[in-house]
Formats: sequence, structure tokens, C-alpha cells
Amino acid sequence: MSVEPQSPPSRYLTFDRAAWAKLRDSTPLTLSETDVAELRGLNEALSIAEVEQIYLPLSRLLSLYVRATQELHRASQTFLGDRTAKVPFIIGLAGSVAVGKSTTARILRALLSRWPGHPSVDLVTTDGFLFPNAVLVARGIMNRKGFPESYDRARLVRFLAAIKSGADVVEAPVYSHQRYDIVPEARHTVRHPDIVIVEGLNVLQAPGERAESQVFASDFFDFTIYVDADEADIERWYVERFLRLRDTVFQDPQSYFHRYASLSEAEARRTAAGIWADINGVNLRENIAPTRARAQFILRKGADHAVEQVQLRRL
Repeated sequence: MSVEPQSPPSRYLTFDRAAWAKLRDSTPLTLSETDVAELRGLNEALSIAEVEQIYLPLSRLLSLYVRATQELHRASQTFLGDRTAKVPFIIGLAGSVAVGKSTTARILRALLSRWPGHPSVDLVTTDGFLFPNAVLVARGIMNRKGFPESYDRARLVRFLAAIKSGADVVEAPVYSHQRYDIVPEARHTVRHPDIVIVEGLNVLQAPGERAESQVFASDFFDFTIYVDADEADIERWYVERFLRLRDTVFQDPQSYFHRYASLSEAEARRTAAGIWADINGVNLRENIAPTRARAQFILRKGADHAVEQVQLRRL
């Protein structure tokens, strides 16, 4: 008698929307419709129900993780006789362009900062750690902006190391989407927060065979999240967002992409589809999607941008 081979047990616990929503327990919703409207991203139909059913239980889970990690630090400090300041809890949040990770980061920041004790929560995007356009042009990789090699990864690691060392003040560079470049004179100052959310395309990247360093951004994260969806849906969202930007941000003569403002809808769709095919889609498949399995928590979105399933890695 033949025996069918069994699949190895999943590393993740999987919840549909209804099952996950129940894990909210009695956690009160601290955001209003107005708050959610201000936090949602361009072209996203984020509802108060989505926040209540998906992000509120996640914020409860994260709050429990933060509290447990802080207790662990206190135990270690007691053992060592260490009186140094607390170490911030760092959350790494990854996902494709246009998948909605920035909105997820803003919602989580708002919810976590409203938990009892009002923890200080900072949000840092890795866009600020892109090399300036002049450097990308000099290296011949301007068309690979957003790919791992376009980031100053050593500077990002130094930034995270400083935060984890308990430094009182740490500065991050600032990126302007209007300029499509680093703002030389600008700095984002992080002043010893309780929680830091680090959001970016490749923050969960693992070392490769030719890694120039043995330390990576992901080494500093206490919890990691990946925002996931079918590539066809993400591409459609990207094209729709491009059309919205054509009618808004691109109209500004100071915008790097002002040249796209006069495109017809058909021309804009073709342009956006071409950018996706040549750059964003390639980056997703080669660099971003492979890091999904490294996340502790996966938000899986459906075609309507709503989260339909979540996965939590087993301890």
C-alpha cells in the first residue's frame, strides 16, 4: 500500500478576517472616521471597519509583544546591574510599491500611540536612505531606484544600531517624492521613542552570497510585517495611483514627474504599465516577494485592497 507524502506543518497560523477580528477582544477603537480618512493613502478605500477588524487586533498583539520585550530588557538589566535607558522596540514593515504599506504603517503608529501609557511611536521610511540621484546617475543605476543596490544600506544599519544602543537623538535623511530625490538640508530626528516603525521595500532582505556586510537592517527588528497581494492586483493599483498623481501632484511644475501631467488617460496607463513592467514588477519578483517568508506576520489583501487573510508565524 502506497503512502501519500505529507506536507511539512506550516510555520504560520492562518486566520480569515472573521476569526482574526475576534482577537481584538475588548480593545477599544481609538480612531475616528476623520482620523482614518487622514491616514489612508492615495487610491485606497480604507474603512473604519477594516481598522477595527484587522489593525486593532494587530495593534493589541504588538502591544503585548512590546510589553514582553520590555520586561525581558528589564530582567537583563537587573542581572547586569545596567541602569541605561530603555531600548526601543523596532517593527520592520515591507511590501511592494502601491500595496499600501505606508498606510499600514501610519495606522499602526496611530493605534499604538493611543495604547495605555501613550507610548511614543516614531515612523521612519527607508526612502531617506536611497542614494541621492547624482550618485545613482554616476553609478548607472538610476533606472534601478528602489532596488537593494540603490540604498545606502550601511547608513541604514548605523541608524538602526544607534537606536538600539539607546541613543537619545538619532537623525535620518529625508526623501522628497515631489523632488524624487534626497533633501540635503533636511533631517528626521528620532528622540528615544518606545516604538519605531521602519517601512520600506527591502527592509526584510537577507544576506546574499556576496554580501558586503554581515549585519543587516532586519537584524535589528523585534517584529516584522509583510503586506501581500497578487501581483496583478498590485500592478492595477499602481496604474490607478499613477492616474491620480497625474491629476494632482504631477500638475505642480516643481514635481520631478511634471512631464507626465499632460498625458492622456490612455498614454498615462501605457506609461505606468511600462514602468511597472521594467522596474517595479521586476523588483517585486526578484527582491521583495522573496522576503515574505521572513516576516513574522503577513497581511494578505484581496482585489479590493481589503485584507482578507492574516498569517502569524508560530513561536
